Amino acid sequence: MRWIANLAVAATVMAPAPGHAASSAGYGQGGRTKDFLPLVQQYNRSGEQFRISGHCQSACTMFLAIRSVCIEPSARLLFHAGENGIATSRMFNSYNGRLKAHLTAVKAMETPAFHAISGREMVRKFGYRACPGG
Repeated sequence: MRWIANLAVAATVMAPAPGHAASSAGYGQGGRTKDFLPLVQQYNRSGEQFRISGHCQSACTMFLAIRSVCIEPSARLLFHAGENGIATSRMFNSYNGRLKAHLTAVKAMETPAFHAISGREMVRKFGYRACPGG
């Protein structure tokens, strides 16, 4: 029961302020993958557009699993292996097939070293949607 309360607190703390567009701002340094799952689920339920902008590394890349996600061309996403197999799987399972194939080919999810991909490339090469006006 305590974990439910902790999850509710985490979702509330990490949710954007009312009236602000949902975006990766403030989450760019990543964090614990289990803390990002409720956010992804929340935005998938709401259907609200979610923007990936600026620097987005590690667990922040899990926002790619949001159905209404868009990526600003100037964004920079950084991929790497998680602290354990579960964390790595959570991140990897958030990506579309083309991105998974690329990350597997370059072994990006096998080491803690960052593998950077620009927002422009995420749109052009991996089929993610560009943000309007971005």
